[in-house]
Amino acid sequence: MPNIKSAKKRVKVTRARTLKNKMLRSELKTAIKKYYAATAAGDKAAAEAAYVAAVKKVDQASARGIIHKNKAARKKSQFTKTLNSLG
Repeated sequence: MPNIKSAKKRVKVTRARTLKNKMLRSELKTAIKKYYAATAAGDKAAAEAAYVAAVKKVDQASARGIIHKNKAARKKSQFTKTLNSLG
């Protein structure tokens, strides 16, 4: 455990950031799972709604540094590809 005041603060701040990042990552995974579930069901309307939500979460995660910008671009491309394949 740290003894210095600034080191104690860093531990506290890191713990808070870790929790927030975990929460955001969990929300991202949930949105992605909902999108893939909607596409697997073949419901185009539900898939389009889930697509918008998933892309938004991916963009937010990328902006906050939760995921890399290239991974975000790749995910959005994959989402678009599967949505377009529903026809």
